[in-house]
Amino acid sequence: MTDKEHKHLHEHDVPHSHHSHGGVEDYLPAMAAYRKTFADKQSVIEQTPDPAVREMLLHMQECGMETAFDRFDRQKPHCSFGLAGVCCKNCFAGPCKITAKSPKGVCGAGADLIVARNLLRHAAAGTAAHGARGRESMLALKYAAEGKIPLAIEGEEKIRAVCAKYGIDTQNKTFNDLAVTVADILLEDLSRTVPDKHKTLFAFAPPERLATWEKLGILPISPMHEVFESLHRTTTGTDGDWRNCMLQFLRVGVAFAWTSCLGSSIAMDSLYGLPKRSKSMVNTGALKANYVNIAVHGHSPLLVSQIVKIGQSAEFQEEARSAGANGIQFYGICCSGLSAMYRYGGVIPLSNAVGSELIIGTGALDLWVADVQDVFPSIMEVAKCFKTTVITTSDSARLPGAEHMGFDHDHSNMSEIGELAAKIVRRGIESFQNRRDVPVKIPKYEVEAEFGFSVEWAQKHFEHGLATLAHALKKGEILGIVNLVGCNNPRLVYEKPIVEVAAELIRNNVLVLTNGCASFALLKLGFCSAKALDHTGESLRNFLKDLPPVWHVGECLDNARSSAFFAGIAAIAEHPLKAMPYAFISPEWSNEKGICAALAFRLLGINSYHSIYAPTQGSASVTEFMATGTKSLLGSEMVVELDPQKLATRIINDLKKKREILQWKNQ
Repeated sequence: MTDKEHKHLHEHDVPHSHHSHGGVEDYLPAMAAYRKTFADKQSVIEQTPDPAVREMLLHMQECGMETAFDRFDRQKPHCSFGLAGVCCKNCFAGPCKITAKSPKGVCGAGADLIVARNLLRHAAAGTAAHGARGRESMLALKYAAEGKIPLAIEGEEKIRAVCAKYGIDTQNKTFNDLAVTVADILLEDLSRTVPDKHKTLFAFAPPERLATWEKLGILPISPMHEVFESLHRTTTGTDGDWRNCMLQFLRVGVAFAWTSCLGSSIAMDSLYGLPKRSKSMVNTGALKANYVNIAVHGHSPLLVSQIVKIGQSAEFQEEARSAGANGIQFYGICCSGLSAMYRYGGVIPLSNAVGSELIIGTGALDLWVADVQDVFPSIMEVAKCFKTTVITTSDSARLPGAEHMGFDHDHSNMSEIGELAAKIVRRGIESFQNRRDVPVKIPKYEVEAEFGFSVEWAQKHFEHGLATLAHALKKGEILGIVNLVGCNNPRLVYEKPIVEVAAELIRNNVLVLTNGCASFALLKLGFCSAKALDHTGESLRNFLKDLPPVWHVGECLDNARSSAFFAGIAAIAEHPLKAMPYAFISPEWSNEKGICAALAFRLLGINSYHSIYAPTQGSASVTEFMATGTKSLLGSEMVVELDPQKLATRIINDLKKKREILQWKNQ
């Protein structure tokens, strides 16, 4: 990026406040008003779209057990400084909070800089989160191909396709040689310190986007370097220019999207295989009495994959029957469950992270296997009450009171994966035998859902592959395509915004892709079933025939699948991504990975839509940058609308505007 272009970004494209304190006087009162709109537990009980959630909340209330919703209520009133992003704890001269009376911290940092630094640190954390768990699968792929660990590599189709994208010469090389080469590229892209070309980025990103990012100077060295750099520049007395912090924010987003997300997804598909389209019953009614019931919870599929395979084997099913059970049944909580669900089958999805306590509260779970991320410490209190055994499997994520059976910090015991998995399953059988006196409460709500959708599936299912979708989109049979995702946030009525937005979108002929925590609401409420076609617009219904209007593409990492759908269809339509009738929707986002996911799609030129504000309200400059400041830079905006119905209307209108510009027919 030239000095002239850098100056243009800093002085013209990025809006900034004319007030030295960044608009705090204007924004803090607004945050106080916003705070009053937060949902409470009673609102969830009255308005949740899932009757099983209502029943379990009342049940746990009767038992005198608290949940995330109780704890959220006790936090009120929430700190306005934290909500606005103007609390700085980056050194120990503070913490400093920004007010109209005190518009600068001890070091002289104003609201703009403090908010920008906080946001950058959030993005760095989200990038580290997906990258760290992806690294485990990258290492496992490499070690399996080298014969160091006893794992079969199940994704040959994926590895050969990726080799073609990387331009790897496959002549006279064994399949294991190719797998090692792919793993080495992924690990190099993840951890590069010497500046060089990011191989995955340049192999997979659309040329138009590469040119945009290169002009802005935001091509990353690697996620590890950019996280390292982000923490460095936000330490005491380092980067004092909020615009420069936001430039790094964008750079971190590119690193997140193309390695922490896509690179990790490639490793997982290569090692564990591609999704398999299949069906399952979903929700608490699918819990089975008198089975050894094992829940897998978290985000790392490595050990989970072996636990499920071993537990489903004839040998271990017989061990369970010998212990008095009818067999062993697996259930999915959060993304580890989704990953196992769409690859191996027989794993019943039950809940996202926020609802995990409600599932343990049924008393039906004998063993809870927790790996990394979105595993709340509070599950231990509920597990203790119901004698549910909890096992942690990662050195990164311990829980006080849980048993630990997992990989060490160096992954030096990865070769023992089979023994670990068998030990964990047997612990589940023991727990079943020790819990026969525990009362069980199972709300009888269940529906059938379909999942396992992917670009590879679409290429085979439709006569002309993605071109069939591109043609339907251009003709207006499909009004637009959106990615509806995100974790849950108790600031809103649990899962209600997700369901309301989805209902309005499919009614208006919008095809919905979903993954991760948000997808549980859509699985449980029937959106991922062909029966939902009864509530779908006529043109989309006629196009889909027997397919559901919401396609479940996997775990939260599988935003990479959604972006692959977007990029593939746009290339066939011969339009840049930013011109297409697409949207990224995360109504209830609640953590650092959520910031990164929205940023990743914004970097593609696709608008992001939310019902939760980012913690930027203490700075008019950063708030404007997040909302509209990237429009001229990237072609995208961040839209926040607290009312889900209004949010859905805005999305539909924006999709129609995109179609009008393309001169495509609107219904």
